[in-house]
Amino acid sequence: MAQSHAAQRPLLSLKNINMTFGGVRALKNVSFEVLPGEVHCLAGENGCGKSTLIKVITGVYKPAEGAVIEYDGQTYSHMSPVTAQAKGIQVIWQDLALFPEMSVAENIAFQTVLGAPRLVNYSEMRRLAIESLGKLGVTMDVDRALHHYPIAQRQIVAIARALVGEAKLVFMDEPTASLTQSETDYLLDIVRNLSASGVAVVFVSHRLAEVLEISSRVTVLRDGNLVGVSSTEGMTQSRITELMTGKTFDHTVRTRELGANAPMLEVRGLSRPGEFEDVTLTVRRGETLGITGLLGAGRTELALTLFGMRQPKSGTITLDGKQLSLSSNRDAIRAGIAYLSEDRLQLGLIQPQAIDDNMVISSLDKILSGGLLSARKKRDLVGGWVKDLGVKIGLQGDAISTLSGGNQQRIAIAKWLATDPKLLILDAPTVGVDVGARAGIFDIVAKLADTGLSIILISDEVPEVYYNADRVLHMAQGRIVGEYIPAKSTMKEIEEAVYA
Repeated sequence: MAQSHAAQRPLLSLKNINMTFGGVRALKNVSFEVLPGEVHCLAGENGCGKSTLIKVITGVYKPAEGAVIEYDGQTYSHMSPVTAQAKGIQVIWQDLALFPEMSVAENIAFQTVLGAPRLVNYSEMRRLAIESLGKLGVTMDVDRALHHYPIAQRQIVAIARALVGEAKLVFMDEPTASLTQSETDYLLDIVRNLSASGVAVVFVSHRLAEVLEISSRVTVLRDGNLVGVSSTEGMTQSRITELMTGKTFDHTVRTRELGANAPMLEVRGLSRPGEFEDVTLTVRRGETLGITGLLGAGRTELALTLFGMRQPKSGTITLDGKQLSLSSNRDAIRAGIAYLSEDRLQLGLIQPQAIDDNMVISSLDKILSGGLLSARKKRDLVGGWVKDLGVKIGLQGDAISTLSGGNQQRIAIAKWLATDPKLLILDAPTVGVDVGARAGIFDIVAKLADTGLSIILISDEVPEVYYNADRVLHMAQGRIVGEYIPAKSTMKEIEEAVYA
């Protein structure tokens, strides 16, 4: 945990921050401060005002009259984006805003060396990129296109780009949302190094274990109001959750007895060289099987094979007593298998499209009438799932991008439930979803299992599978290396095996 900076003068201090959009007050008399070199967490559910507050600080939004912004010894009523950047305030948004086809050096330092046309100083650009990465203790091939690097390395490139501008204050918006545990640990070490060098970091994350590990203080917002500022020393995840939501959550393991239930999925000796080897597992009717493991464990590759998107070299897949030969995802869907991708934004949903179109895209046969799409059947199907899953929407025709992460994920789940699956594979279903919405999603998972639906829950967060699965399998280097019954095991036991 970061050290306390209580005796220091704030680098940033905000007072009386109010923001209104269309008559709705997004921020209500909010105060906020960050100390030099501090790692400070800004916590709250989606829609609580976190992003709005960051945009006020960085000059994107102008707060209502009476606001006071004190930064690095100067006072402002409003700070423009140009001023904020010039003063060393940088934001790394969740989407990173990088250019995959450009080189690492170009992504880090192109803007810094940009001059008249055809006068870009590429040698200086490379030097700045290497120097900035060096500040993070990282070595990369700066001439290589960014798309060749995994998401964890791209996060580092985004941080290095911020440091080129002599950053004093860096906001990180959900920096670990798409990272595995080992990648997360590496990124947190970089954050610690930034803090030690005097750079203040405001860390926004729904992963509360990270908040407690990396931050010295946490500021909690709820519905645009400041709930409080607390030291993370002695703070617990459950207490932060209570402050964020105003609710308490009961974390208990499942104790259902499913041994008498017939097998729904039986996998025997399934192998795909280079990805996974000799995987054998069973999922019973109504059972939720958790699969966890580190980067390279083969979890997603196994899921894609079960969904027909990759073909195994050997082994068998049997669903509801029938051995399957899957040559495509269409074969899997027809057989009764549904797969919720870990990448909701790119693969799970079509962001510009409407909520109803996203929900029915995998079950168009359900809304046909006389060979044509029926608007009434579509409306009824969507309305039924919206009600059953408690999705908060405006109009069915609104773009899916207008919904919060938690509600988007519910729509993604509904899209597959509409196909009447026998087996639902959930790959990292809570990525980018806040703590309150996570609880709602896992409530849905529990209710689906109670109806008899068989579920595979994949997550690199051990607590997720520990509290929400009947059994947990540990995958490592493409093999099943451990099996645990949460009701008969401790979470620490599983974590020590997975993160060893």
